[in-house]
Formats: sequence, structure tokens, C-alpha cells
Amino acid sequence: MPLFKKKEKKERDLLKAAGIDTTGMSAEEKARLRAEIAMEMYDKESSYRNKLPKNLKIFVGLVLLGFSLFQLWTSIFTIPAQLLRAYHLCFVLVLVFLLFPAKKGMRKDMIPWYDWLLALAAMAVTLYIPIRWDYLVAIRGIYNTSETVVGIIGILLIMEACRRVVGIPIMVIVAAFLAYVMFGHMLPQGSLFAHRQISLDRAANFMFFTTEGVFGTPIGVSATYIFLFILFGSFLEKTGVGKLFIDLANAIAGKRVGGPAKVAVIASALEGTVSGSSVANTVGSGSFTIPMMKKLGYKPEFAGAVEAAASTGGQLMPPIMGAAAFLMAETTGIPYSRVVLSAIIPAILYFSGILISVHHEARKCGLRGMAPEDIPSVKHLFSERGHLLMPLAFMIYILGSGLTPTYGALSAILTSLIVHSLQWLSLVPIGFMLIALNLGMRVQLVALAAAGIWLLICLVRRRLGFDPRDIVDALVSGARNVLAVAVACAMAGMIVGSVTMTGLGLKFANALAALAGNNLLLMMFFTMLASIFLGMGVPTTANYLITSTICAPAIISMLVARQGLTEATLAITMSAHLFVFYFGIIADITPPVALAAMAGAAIAKGEPFRTGVNATRIAIGAFIVPYIFVLNPTMLMIDVNFVDVISTTLTALIGMYAVSGGLAGFVQDKCNIFERVLLVAGGLCMIIPGYVTDLIGLAVVALIIVVQLRRVKRRQVA
Repeated sequence: MPLFKKKEKKERDLLKAAGIDTTGMSAEEKARLRAEIAMEMYDKESSYRNKLPKNLKIFVGLVLLGFSLFQLWTSIFTIPAQLLRAYHLCFVLVLVFLLFPAKKGMRKDMIPWYDWLLALAAMAVTLYIPIRWDYLVAIRGIYNTSETVVGIIGILLIMEACRRVVGIPIMVIVAAFLAYVMFGHMLPQGSLFAHRQISLDRAANFMFFTTEGVFGTPIGVSATYIFLFILFGSFLEKTGVGKLFIDLANAIAGKRVGGPAKVAVIASALEGTVSGSSVANTVGSGSFTIPMMKKLGYKPEFAGAVEAAASTGGQLMPPIMGAAAFLMAETTGIPYSRVVLSAIIPAILYFSGILISVHHEARKCGLRGMAPEDIPSVKHLFSERGHLLMPLAFMIYILGSGLTPTYGALSAILTSLIVHSLQWLSLVPIGFMLIALNLGMRVQLVALAAAGIWLLICLVRRRLGFDPRDIVDALVSGARNVLAVAVACAMAGMIVGSVTMTGLGLKFANALAALAGNNLLLMMFFTMLASIFLGMGVPTTANYLITSTICAPAIISMLVARQGLTEATLAITMSAHLFVFYFGIIADITPPVALAAMAGAAIAKGEPFRTGVNATRIAIGAFIVPYIFVLNPTMLMIDVNFVDVISTTLTALIGMYAVSGGLAGFVQDKCNIFERVLLVAGGLCMIIPGYVTDLIGLAVVALIIVVQLRRVKRRQVA
């Protein structure tokens, strides 16, 4: 049965199981229903038990609420890192077993007895660390049989949780790494990948009781930065900022050529600043934008592809990138604000490339913009709902001022509550908070006291501008949304632990370098393939950790040798890690799996594989830009002057215009094969930093445009 037919049958089965009849539904209701089905089909995080009886729902809700409150408390009052990670993983595993069925199709209105047992077992093994903390510190790594048993059970429980909420592929990969730890010594001695024998006791204890395995950097980042930023996204969602993004995009681009498609790109870019899930972004904004695109005349496969490509780019969009960006900052030691700054120009090029592709496609098909009566006023939007953007702006300021991401997330959450309650009046307490950030302790106390008094007065006069239940819902949904990421981080920790125990990272890097013949371009190509292949079944966080541990060091060593340096510079480290970060993300739109494209196709009622192919073509910038900033990291804005940044960005944008036009087959007129090849070649020359290549590319692109304009003029005269 073709994939398209299988998808339709699965949709019908889900509707039948839910007892939903679509007869008499409006187009908007059907689109929203298809969005929910898409989340059910392609986003494992959405397949939780959402029909529990009232008592069970209250119990699980209280555990979720407790998880969020615990995380907020520990972000203000610190506890030892390993204890925080143990408590964090305890909440995560317990909730996974209570919320996620053992397999698809199981009832979602009950929790089987064995899941209660698994939840209790998970609680026992993870709380073993804080309960016996003094003992574990005293024995200094000399573990007994009881620790070995606890470690093995803990690892097995994490893998089962991963199977339920993340998927089987990453579980298989981690199992392969663990098998290599246990049996790698059986490889022929002297071979590249052989290592010394490692006992089961040592492996289990290293993985579960040190900060090099399960409780390593990945789960530490999840327990600090990632949780708070996901929680911030939940609070923003409650304020209605997602709808504001769509309305703003409509106001900005709705009347332009191919308006709804450009609306989808802009809305997804804006939504990506507060969300890091490709599938969730696709479904969230796609339920509004895809029907608009189809109504205008775009084919379903193109409409779904535009939304998927734009939504996937949300993880590349500062200031809140995907969870892997926080891991990048932690593993490389580069401040998160520096990571965000370096990602700005590549993100601009990515979304510009999508907008240009949409523009070319619309002109080729003769598609117009939206009707004026359907386009809201920018002035009206800002006067009524512009205050909803203040938490995001405040957080950008915090990150830019050099304060920690934790401080930024907490401040943004507090600001979102103030804004939701006071609207534009919140400018006063937020102003006091800004003053408090930049002045001495005594003035800070006065400013904060003034902010508190002002807030109290406003609350008394206006009462609460929000329903307190919204806060509880945000805390609950934030905790639920972090489960898959946290489990992936725990699994990734085992991969990193395996690499550390066996020295696999250096061995693999040497093997890759030998395979590439010490050719940097080949090395990057192999890394790209590995990232995309892993991304077919592994979440972005785990994908980044695997490739950054194994492949990024090989790219860094080649760049260091190429430039005659003794150690990696900031630009070299950043470019190599951003390279693997990019390709791990765009796997979500790369066939044959392309989960984001699948979700877009489900909403658009299009053919999934063609939607993925279109999404890949539309997002071509994501396949080109990483090569450029590795070869010449000017666009990462590290140790460069303002003129170089502006010239690099402008020429790269013109290059994206040409490349997108060549792939779409239209610039000023329909292109023949020769023109398409020249446009792609000229565009690539302009994307590559360098005055000579820029001039060559500009000449070629200008020539093609002049030829096409003259051709159009002759046709009009005739």
C-alpha cells in the first residue's frame, strides 16, 4: 500500500477510535482536527494518556505541578548538581511511565499495574543517589554489588522510557554503544576500535553513579536551562503570543505576492523564537497557514513543505534556539549569548531563502496576496496586543547583558505574568526591573521595592488580568513538554559515557579523517550525511551530542592544521559545532523520514514524500550556509568588523535569491536549463565570502536578470 494511502487509513482509524464524525465541520475545524491527528501520528510526545479518570488526572497533574515548582525552586536556591540531576530524572521517569502507554493503540483512560511498578522502581533507583549521598561520597567510587544492581536497573528503565516517549532508533543506538563498551575488547588486538576489557560492575557504576554518564552534562542542561525555557514557552502560549505572531505575519506580508506562504514563513520564524520542536511548530502555525495557502492556489505538497521548512528553522532562530543550543554552550564552554549572536546571520539567510523560494513560486504560478479585508492593521495589533512581546524583548536584553540563561528564563517567566495581568501598564514595573539590573545593591532593593508596590497597586485597581488556572496549566504543560527532551538527554549521556570510557571519540575522528583523506570538504560531507542519517530517528539533542562528540573534533583538528594553529580558536570551535547542529535539525525535513514534512503533509492532505522533497528544495540555504561559515566564519560575527559583516550578509542574500530562483526555475521569467545552472552557480559564488567570487557571482546573476527582463519586455510588446 502506498505511503499516502497508509497515512489516510491511519487518520481514518484515529478518527474512528475517537468517535469523531467530520460531517458538517467547517474547513477551519477540519484543519484543526488534522493538526491534532498529525501530532498524534508524528510527535510521540503528544501520544500521552489524556483521558484518565478525574482522580488519576488530578494525581498526575499534581506530580507535574510539583515537578515545575521544584525546578523553579532549585533555579533560585541551588543544590549539588548530581542531586539536582537525580531528582530531575526521578520526576521524568515516573511521569513517563504514568503518562505514556507501553505501545501505540493501548487505552489512554487507565494506568496499568505494571506501569505503577515501573514508576515506583524508577523512583527507587533515582532517589538512591540523594538518599545515600553521604555514603556514596564516602566510598569514593569503590562501589558494591547493590550499586551495580541499581545502576543496571536504572539504565534499563531509562531505555524503556526512551522507547515510549522518544522512539526505538535512539534506544538501538545507545544499546550499540553499550555493547561496544562491554565487548569492544573482543575485537582483534591492534585494530583501531579495540579497547581494554571493561567489567560489568565498572560500566554500570560509571554510567549511573558518576557525572560522566546518565547524570552528565546533557541531563544537567535539561535540569537547568532547557526546563526553564520550555516552561517560558508554555507561559507565552497561555498569553496568546502564538496567535499574535500569525496576525503580525499577516499584517506584514499578507498583501504581498503569495501572501499566505510568506505569512507561514514569518509566523514560524517568530514562533521559533519561543519553541524548539519542528513538529509542534509545524502543527501549531500550520493549522492556520496551510489552509490559507491552499485557498490561494498553492499545491498541497508545496503548502505543507513551506510550513515544515519554516517551522524546522525555528530551532535555528535566536534568541531561544533548540535544546541542543544550550548543550552546545555547556559542552564547549562558549556563553549562550555568544552562540545566539553567531547564529543570527545564518538564521536570517535560512529564512530569507525560504521567503525567496516562496516569492519565486508565487510569481511563477501567478498567485496574488490576501484580500485587504482579511489583513489586520499593524498599528491596531500593537496597540491591543503588542505588550505580549515584552517578555521576549526583556529576555533578549537579559541574555545580551551577559547574565545567565537561567536568570533570563526566570525573569522572562515573571515578566510574562506581569504583562498578562497589567498589559501596557507593565512597562513601569519592568522599567524598575531593568534599573535594578544595572545599579548597585542598595539601589536595586529600592527599585525592586518600587516595582513591587506599583505592581500591587495595579493589581488592586485592575484585579487579576488572568485566570490563576492558566498559571497552573502552564506549569503542568511545561513539565509534560520537557519529558521527551530529558529522556533523550539521559540517553545521550550514556553515549557520551561510552565514548569517554573507550576513547571512541578520538578513534572515530581519526577514522573519519583517514576516510576523507584529510580533505576538509569530504570530512564535512561525511559529517553532514551522518547527522542527517541519525536525525531520521534520533532527536536533535541526542543527534548533536553524538556528532559533536565524534565528528566535530575531526573538523576542528583539520581546521586547526589548515590554519597552522596550535589550538582551536573560538571561531573554529563555533563553526564546527554549529555545522553539526544545523544538519541534525534539517533531518526533520529531509526524506525519506522527514517528520516535520510528514506533519505538514497531513494537514495539507498532500503526498508526504513529495512534500519532503519540496521542503528540502525550499530550505536549500540550510544545506549551503553551514559549509560557508566553516570555510570562512565571517558570518558568525567573531573577530570581524561591521563592514565585513554587512557586505557578507548582503552578498549572501543576493546569492540565496539566485540559488532559490535557479531551483524554482523562475526569477523574472521562467528559466531554461542553462539559466537555472548559471543562477545556482552564480548564487553559490556570492554566498562564498570573498570579493572575487562575489564579483563573478554578481555579474552572472545580473546578466541572467537582464536577459529575462528583455525577454519579458519583448513578449509584452508582441
